[in-house]
Amino acid sequence: MKVDLVYFAWVRERIGKPGETLDLPEGVTTVGELLNHLKGLGEEYEAALEHDRVIRVAIDQEHAEHGESILGAREIGIFPPMTGG
Repeated sequence: MKVDLVYFAWVRERIGKPGETLDLPEGVTTVGELLNHLKGLGEEYEAALEHDRVIRVAIDQEHAEHGESILGAREIGIFPPMTGG
């Protein structure tokens, strides 16, 4: 499954790019599985997603929990927690 990923704020800075299109393995079907897969792509991904419990994800611009399916997603945004202000 091909999916467009968009990275925001310090996730973008640590990975070193604003986004990419990836062809995901069959076993990657949830947000949590996606984050685990990304951590295996290199040190920069591992550093960006080290504390994956605080990472927020949006599937097609809708906030998603880590257990939610990513099947059929056109775009997945990955970003750090929001702060007040």
